[in-house]
Amino acid sequence: MMSGFSRWVLRGAAAAVAATVLHSVAAQAADKVHAGKAVPIAWAFIPLDVGLQHGLFAKYGIDLDISSFAGDAQLQQALASDSIDFGLGSGPAMAFVAKGAPVIAVAAFAGAPRNISLIVSADSPVKSVADMKGKLVAVTTVGSLTDWLAKRIGVQEGWGPGGLRTVALGSFSAFLAAAKTHQIDGMMAATEAGYTLEEKHQGRIIVGMEKYAPNFITHVVFARKQLVQQNPDLVRRFLKGFFASIAFMKANKAATSAVAESVLHQSPEVASKTYDYEIAMLENDGHFDPQAIDVLKQSFIDMGMLKDKPANDQLLTTQFLPVKP
Repeated sequence: MMSGFSRWVLRGAAAAVAATVLHSVAAQAADKVHAGKAVPIAWAFIPLDVGLQHGLFAKYGIDLDISSFAGDAQLQQALASDSIDFGLGSGPAMAFVAKGAPVIAVAAFAGAPRNISLIVSADSPVKSVADMKGKLVAVTTVGSLTDWLAKRIGVQEGWGPGGLRTVALGSFSAFLAAAKTHQIDGMMAATEAGYTLEEKHQGRIIVGMEKYAPNFITHVVFARKQLVQQNPDLVRRFLKGFFASIAFMKANKAATSAVAESVLHQSPEVASKTYDYEIAMLENDGHFDPQAIDVLKQSFIDMGMLKDKPANDQLLTTQFLPVKP
């Protein structure tokens, strides 16, 4: 006859086995998701890394893989070729959607572009924006956010859209190489990259781009249209994980900065400074601000990408909004 102690041991063992099996089933049930960043050096894109490292995507059954590209055009190509499922890109890249790209914006997650600045080399004679008239500035790709912002400076400073000349160089490393050999006069790059260059006495930030686009959608989450149609639950869970990551970031500066130090190779000082300056631009629920959308639509025309303002449903879907993790 089995003793009470033996029955207790067996029940404990059975519970442990059941827990192991359930954990295994849960792990097997997680969906592999490929997400891409338009550029690798961007603090605003680290919600992916924060969510991955702190288990926030796993909480929603997402097994996340992250890759990076050299600008919006490459990101859109990766989405179109089914190489990635979701992409973190710029608001102006929504023009690709209006022009027929098989993707759709499913959430906005960053407002005024505090994360992008006009940067010059440390030995540049440029002291203010006024000194940049007619100068050559590096941007990622034609039609990208950095390209549009460079032209925005020219327009608002009264020089016209060509007041700042631009050259598409792709990656930040290419920007640096061109700056060191004085092939360019400045670069439209990540504010945090500017902080790092200042720390190393290699560059200086002239102005932050939120001055030129105060009502704006800097970054959005793109998804393949086929994925939205065939697996809306996966889209919904990915967005929950993403905005749960933003909520975590807003509540945990130290943990967020630790991820930034690792992923972006920032010093603790730069990571802290970047957090303080950029955290306010991150949105809580993915909503698309109507005024900012109208500015975006006008930017498509200003850039010569579209002749007329497209309808909202040609650019975005609100079926997953607001996101409530």
